[in-house]
Amino acid sequence: MRIDILSVVPELLESPLSHSIVGRAIKKGIVEIHIHNLRKYGLGPRQNVDDYSYGGDAGMVMMVEPVDRMIAELKSERDYDEVIYMSPDGEILDQGIANELSLKGNIIILCGHYKGIDHRIREHLVTREISVGDYVVSGGEIPAALLADSIVRLIPGALTDETSALSDSFQDGLLSPPVYTRPADYKGWKVPDVLLSGNPKLIRQWQDEQALARTKELRPNLLKK
Repeated sequence: MRIDILSVVPELLESPLSHSIVGRAIKKGIVEIHIHNLRKYGLGPRQNVDDYSYGGDAGMVMMVEPVDRMIAELKSERDYDEVIYMSPDGEILDQGIANELSLKGNIIILCGHYKGIDHRIREHLVTREISVGDYVVSGGEIPAALLADSIVRLIPGALTDETSALSDSFQDGLLSPPVYTRPADYKGWKVPDVLLSGNPKLIRQWQDEQALARTKELRPNLLKK
């Protein structure tokens, strides 16, 4: 899989996507992540990528030409399944979307900045818009890193134990059950006896019950789906 991320501040993405599970997946050759500086196609001697908005509203808007030229260059080299814009207007990122995108071959992620992007980019170049929540951040870089991480960890070989992802929260529409490790008794805070029983059937039953109970308590909205 290949992920190309377009940004005006690529430095914000370099560290989050070069360590831990994502970093190891890149080193293994499981995924390629390429971070592109949109200023490469900026206009004029200062390589401008933004301008004042028509209508006089406050804030700068990313221009259509640099984005169009960079996407055109990438598409001339390979086919892409999606061109995703990280936007507060988009569909809310969830585990289902991450699962779906992990099966793609190549995707482009466009990070907005400033006041946003020229709407013609959204009309003619973007195939999908994704949001990480109903709030606004300074740019699309951190949301893009979240999206990339959620995708990469699902690609076969990215996790040391691939079955680990199957028990993550939201994979079956529920939150994960509680997890514990050694010691079994710390300051009188004890691990539930069932987890020490060695009985897989009882343990699985307890985990299912706990997952349902936690979802009812903490995220009842998930059960409505």
